[in-house]
Amino acid sequence: MIMIDTHLHLEMREFDPDREAVVQRAREAGIGLITVGIDLESSARAVELAHEHKIYAAVGVHPHEARRYAADLERALARLEELARAERVVALGEIGLDYYRNYSPREAQLELFRAQLKLAAKLNKPVIVHDRQADDDILAALEGAGVRGVVHSFSSGLEEAEALLGLGFYLGFSGPVTFPKARQRYVIKRVPLARLLLETDAPFLTPLPHRGRRNEPAYLRYIAREVAKLTGLPREKVAEQTTRNAAALFALPPG
Repeated sequence: MIMIDTHLHLEMREFDPDREAVVQRAREAGIGLITVGIDLESSARAVELAHEHKIYAAVGVHPHEARRYAADLERALARLEELARAERVVALGEIGLDYYRNYSPREAQLELFRAQLKLAAKLNKPVIVHDRQADDDILAALEGAGVRGVVHSFSSGLEEAEALLGLGFYLGFSGPVTFPKARQRYVIKRVPLARLLLETDAPFLTPLPHRGRRNEPAYLRYIAREVAKLTGLPREKVAEQTTRNAAALFALPPG
């Protein structure tokens, strides 16, 4: 049973002790990987890992990092474009807005997000979007941006889900879907399987039964199992369709 973990951060230091073993466990479980950068340095490392392990990468600047690049955004975007044109890079991400932590000013976040959307449109690459308590501004930025993509680790409500589906976006679901009281469990029952992606966001958002420990892509099976349970579909069907979805969005080659 083949599946795609469409969002993890293999380049993060949490995987330094056993990165090779993490990749091998995923491979043995039939799980393909898209490792996702959060700034220029981690994006460059994601590209390196993609080539080293024959996986895929996304490159982008996370909204938390917007403050760092505000003073010389043009240069940062030039470097990001260089990385985005590398072989095995399938998306611009992780990009978006975070009004929960507010580690960077909202104005800087918005400027960076819009600039990266424009770059994605220029390069004809999909986007991987981070949205935390910023639904209205996310939707406003995406409308008319001319991009396709996924809102990863979706945590908003049904109204927001329907708006994103209306824009042609996919919704990514991760470990919280296994948590008994998570809102995602309600939303996922109403999302067409053809617009759903699976992800771990490893090393974060570890699903049950391993919650409280470091997450890793091999745990995608627990997310797939819970999605199958919630939707009433066979797990093989969930794996097959979500893999097809990922291949379509990210233009992944057969196999």
